[in-house]
Amino acid sequence: MELAEALENIERLDPQVSAFTEVWAEEARAARPAGALPLAGVALAVKGPAGIRAHAARRLIAAGAVAVGATSVPGPGSEWMTWGLGAHGPTRNPWRADRTPGGSSAGAAAAVATGMARVATGGDGAGSVRIPAAWCGVFGLKTTNGLLPSPDRTGLASAGLLTRTAEDARPFLHCLLDTNAHANAHTPTHADTGAHTDPPGRRLPLRAVWSPALGFAEVDREVLAVTGAAVARLESAGVVRLSGRDAVLLDPGDAWTAVRAGRPADGAAVRAENDRRLDALFAEADVLLTPATPNRPHGHDGPGAVYSTSLAWAFNLSGHPAASVPAGFTADGCPVGLQLVARRGADAWLLEAAVAAQRRLFTMRP
Repeated sequence: MELAEALENIERLDPQVSAFTEVWAEEARAARPAGALPLAGVALAVKGPAGIRAHAARRLIAAGAVAVGATSVPGPGSEWMTWGLGAHGPTRNPWRADRTPGGSSAGAAAAVATGMARVATGGDGAGSVRIPAAWCGVFGLKTTNGLLPSPDRTGLASAGLLTRTAEDARPFLHCLLDTNAHANAHTPTHADTGAHTDPPGRRLPLRAVWSPALGFAEVDREVLAVTGAAVARLESAGVVRLSGRDAVLLDPGDAWTAVRAGRPADGAAVRAENDRRLDALFAEADVLLTPATPNRPHGHDGPGAVYSTSLAWAFNLSGHPAASVPAGFTADGCPVGLQLVARRGADAWLLEAAVAAQRRLFTMRP
C-alpha cells in the first residue's frame, strides 16, 4: 500500500472507525526513506502512544517503513481489554460499527482492515494480537515468547504483527527476525515435485490436531461451526491431515493471572502440566488448530462474563508462536478467526503454514 493512499484513507475513514489516537500525516509525508530499503515507504501503524519506541517498530522503520500514527488501545480504567479508545471515541469494528474490534491491539487491527496502514505492530500478552485479528478479519501473529525484546517483565507478552493476509506479513517478519522467510520457508503445493518441502522439512498435508475448545473453554456454537468448517476445507484441500485426537489442556486462567500478579509459583503446576501436554502433542503433530476466540465481537458495553482470552492465553504461558487467520463469518456478519499454533521458535514456519491455510479459505474485505 502506498503511503499517500494510507494517509488518504486515514483522513476519510478514521473519523468513523477511530483507530488512531494520533496521526502523524505531516511527518509521514516529509519522510524520505531510501528506495533501496526493503520496506521503503510502507505505511506502518504502531500500537499505542509508546509504540514508536518498541523494538518491532524500530526494526520496521529502519527497513524503510513510515509510521503514520499511534493506534488505539483500551481506555484508562477499563474493566475489559477487548476494545479501544481512539481520538474520535471508541474504536469501531470495521464490519459491525456496533461491535468492538477486540484488543488490546484494537486500533491496529481496525487500521489494517480498512487500509489505513499496510502493517501494524502489536503486543500479545493474552491474545491481544490474535483476538482483534480474528474479530477484524485480518491476519495476526504472536511471536515466540522471548524471541524479540519485550518490556514485559512477566514474560507473558511478546511482539506481534497484523496485516491483511498471512502472505502480506512475509517481508515484515523477515525484517523482524532478520532471516529470509521467502527463501527458507517455501510453502508446498500439490504441483511440487518434492524438491521444496516447506514449511521446512514438512510436505503438505501437515500433521494437524484440531481442538474445538482445548478441553475447557465454552465456545459459541456458530464460532465453532465456522472454524470447524474451515478446518474441514483445509483437510479436503490437502493442507492438513487431522490426527483424530484432541488437545486437552488444564484451564490456564488462574495460572496466567498468578504470573501477571508476580506470583509465578502459584501457577507453576498448571503451567508445567500444560507444557508437558503440548510437548507431547508437537512431538507428533506439526500444527495445532483451534478457534482464535470462543466468542464473536461483543458490543461496546463489554463482553459480559465471557473470557475472550480463553483460547489464547495458554500460549502466552507456554511461549508457543500462534497466529489467527480469517476463517469466515457468523450469520450476523462478524468475522471469525482460526488459530494456528506451532513449536517454539518455528515462527517463520508458522507464517508459511498460515499462508498455505489462508490461500484455501475464502475471505472478504471490508
